[in-house]
Amino acid sequence: MDVDGKMAIIHAVAAILAAYVSFMLSNGSIPAIGQNQALAALAGVVILIIVGNLSERIFGKEEVGGTKGWLWSGIVPFVFVWFISWTIFINL
Repeated sequence: MDVDGKMAIIHAVAAILAAYVSFMLSNGSIPAIGQNQALAALAGVVILIIVGNLSERIFGKEEVGGTKGWLWSGIVPFVFVWFISWTIFINL
């Protein structure tokens, strides 16, 4: 499997985790925070940045392809899976 496929899988798994964290923050499941959609979205973006930097360290900056490679192999799959998973968690 090439680097693009591996990055997409890593970002998709991280997106499911981010969706669950976003659901917990936006649903009010954490009493100390309450319902906070802005914090939920911020948590997803922070997880995306952490996973992107982690992927860059694992595969190397040259293999990832810079910002353009990260956009198509990381950001797009992450956002797609994140919003779909978040919607599924909300509707359960």
